[in-house]
Amino acid sequence: MFTVTKAAATELKKSMAHHDFDDMPLRIAAEKNHQGSVDYQMGFDEAGPGDVMIACSGIDVVIANDHKPLLSGTSLDFVEMDDGKMHFIFLNPNDPTYVPPVDNSTESSDLKPDQSDGQSDGQSDGRSDGQSSGQNTDDNGK
Repeated sequence: MFTVTKAAATELKKSMAHHDFDDMPLRIAAEKNHQGSVDYQMGFDEAGPGDVMIACSGIDVVIANDHKPLLSGTSLDFVEMDDGKMHFIFLNPNDPTYVPPVDNSTESSDLKPDQSDGQSDGQSDGRSDGQSSGQNTDDNGK
């Protein structure tokens, strides 16, 4: 359903310890904005009635039941962006602006013979940052 990468879990645990939120789950919320992309919110909060709690990479995550469909298949990651700063990002296949990340570590030998003429297979070379207008950063402005 929803996953937290190892990098995101490590950063979240640091933040939890710094703010004495060791026993608080992380609440994730998402909603489509008027442009159709997804806005995200996250913060430490108690679980309430109707919430779903899942454990991901040692982090307890709380999601309101009505946000489950939009967050299904989403991953929370903590990555270095093009500006050299670290950010939490949401990789959500349900977001119309989502572009899957490309693994640039694979060799060109993965190309099929009919693609060796330089023709594109239709996949973007750009790394997805999972951003939408509602990207959240941690409390240090990272």
